[in-house]
Amino acid sequence: MTDKKITQYPGNEVDVTWNGRLCIHIGECGRAKGDLFVGGRQPWCLPDLASQEEVNDVVTSCPTGALVFEAQDGSSKEQVENENTVVVSYNGPFFVRGDLDIEGVDDDMPGTRYRAALCRCGESNNKPFCDNAHEKIGFQDYGAVGEKGDGLSAHGGKLSIKPLPDGPLLLSGNFSIKASSGRVAWQGTQVALCRCGASKNKPFCDGSHKEAGFKSD
Repeated sequence: MTDKKITQYPGNEVDVTWNGRLCIHIGECGRAKGDLFVGGRQPWCLPDLASQEEVNDVVTSCPTGALVFEAQDGSSKEQVENENTVVVSYNGPFFVRGDLDIEGVDDDMPGTRYRAALCRCGESNNKPFCDNAHEKIGFQDYGAVGEKGDGLSAHGGKLSIKPLPDGPLLLSGNFSIKASSGRVAWQGTQVALCRCGASKNKPFCDGSHKEAGFKSD
């Protein structure tokens, strides 16, 4: 893990917290309409300039879990999504949403219980999370998914994500994998996803991490 970079933005009703270790600057917050987040302003985030509903909507649009909010009276908190999903992004990370249980995550990363961007190029210095290393190394995979899985008999529930030492991400639970096009391509309850960047069957692991000498630490 990199050095901690946590900034709190207190409001009269809602507090917002930003975790710089998780942020990869997708820009959902900065491009949202309204004055909650304004680039170049100090402070960047002013929770009192938005309603609790607006804070909820903008913060939960962050795909990495870097942003979280907390209503001071406990009246509003992030809700777990009804379905667990994994998006295989174009030349980028896995964007995961749902009721997430990522093994080894620090307690000060509460947003990753709901949303996370997980490295799949193999070069992040913040594994299992993405740190935009895929851009620096020119990682290429357009996010196609060629398998369908065994299907689902139920939806939702806990999604366990276990980064295996020097190996893939092992996912267990009810979940769907979406291709970068947005197509629901795979559905099932268990899979090993490549995170070394070398698999010939992306997004799935094919054992290439062994030959590639992938190290998770």
